[in-house]
Amino acid sequence: MSKDAMTRKPDPWRVPVAVAQIPDAGLHRDIEADATTRGAMADVADLREVLFASASFDVMPGSGGRFHVTGHVKARIGQTCVVTLEPIENDIDAPIDLTFAPPDQIRDLADLVDEAAESDEEIPDPPEPIVGGIIDLGRLATDVLLLAIDPYPRKPDAVFAPVVEAADPRDHPFAALKALKVAPKKSDPKKPRGK
Repeated sequence: MSKDAMTRKPDPWRVPVAVAQIPDAGLHRDIEADATTRGAMADVADLREVLFASASFDVMPGSGGRFHVTGHVKARIGQTCVVTLEPIENDIDAPIDLTFAPPDQIRDLADLVDEAAESDEEIPDPPEPIVGGIIDLGRLATDVLLLAIDPYPRKPDAVFAPVVEAADPRDHPFAALKALKVAPKKSDPKKPRGK
């Protein structure tokens, strides 16, 4: 087992669907995370909490063993405002539109995406691999949720105002030169001037 596999946190939300059991007419699945799953998601995402998380999926079979997955992930998450450091809650509503393909097709389909990138056509997303005959809708929902999180959340009325200090008159650019200025010598009253 690799070091990464030992230190990587397990997927917090697992909802595996065997592709062999998806009917020709497709599959609709609504899922909702329980409290334990939401707590694990908050740990993985480094959030204060996940108050609610659900997803709705439509999985349609395509040609060559591929599957088209569409849907939405909705969640309410607890974060900390980066300006005021107060707790805030944010809503997430993120769309899903992905293609899953058998692992042996991934390279060929990725090459097609690379070719499309060189043309003026709209670039499709590369397909995701079907691992062990399974599409994990929970993991997909978690990934979409994690990508939709605002990394710098702030309260709607929060404004960052830097601390402004009054300028010290001794700190102007020529203050150092003024300090070096030598006071003029006073003339000796006993010596006559001009001699």
